[in-house]
Amino acid sequence: MKLDSSIAAVVTGGASGLGEAAARTLAAAGVKVGLFDLNAERGEALARELGGAFCKVDVTSESEVDAAFAKSRAAIGQERILVNCAGTNNAFKTASRDRQSGEVKHFPLAAFDKVIQINLVGTFRCIAKSAAGMLTLPPLDDGERGVVVNTGSIAAEDGQTGQAAYAASKGGIVSLTLTCARDLCGEGIRVNTILPGIFSTPLMNAAPENVKSALAASVPFPKRFGHPPEFASLVAEMCRNGYFNGEVVRLDGAIRMAPR
Repeated sequence: MKLDSSIAAVVTGGASGLGEAAARTLAAAGVKVGLFDLNAERGEALARELGGAFCKVDVTSESEVDAAFAKSRAAIGQERILVNCAGTNNAFKTASRDRQSGEVKHFPLAAFDKVIQINLVGTFRCIAKSAAGMLTLPPLDDGERGVVVNTGSIAAEDGQTGQAAYAASKGGIVSLTLTCARDLCGEGIRVNTILPGIFSTPLMNAAPENVKSALAASVPFPKRFGHPPEFASLVAEMCRNGYFNGEVVRLDGAIRMAPR
């Protein structure tokens, strides 16, 4: 797919971090970008800067997702690109014993469900809604109608202690990638997923310096966090390269996460 002003894109979680980087890279190529996010202040400011559209949306709400797609499409047109970056995390052991009191507790099921609903169900909700919209478009010269790029995590394969919900949600995204690609291939829509390693996002940058230094040192090469524009570069390549379909790609400096 040629990235230019004839193309519209929607980026979920687009107001910061990896989503912001993807939005900036697409906009720099001329693509019209719609940003979905809960942070209205940051999202509206970025949309003004990029000449795009901002939609405040909770991806767990079908009505909000429907309204956001309608608003974005009215402003910039039906998207041919969907980049799913909206997500969250938490950390609880499956079951554990308090070292002092001896009290036994387990992963709060409401907390588990919240991560699944945002990361996995929210991602699929946006894929399904966006793909349905893409089906209304005429195919491009090569028969392509659109492309979806999802954000998984290396936790899908290397889930650490306390990451049962997060790893399960990202593993679900891995599992749906090829299936969605097969579902949509007859209509000229491609689906791929990136599994980022440790990246310099606002959440990671807020960690103590000693924690960040240790994490960076654990990356085989280069021994640093990934830069969001490196993630965005792969997003753009997955959009541009028409033979990129049904793939799950790690972007992690060759790190394999230890149990903790």
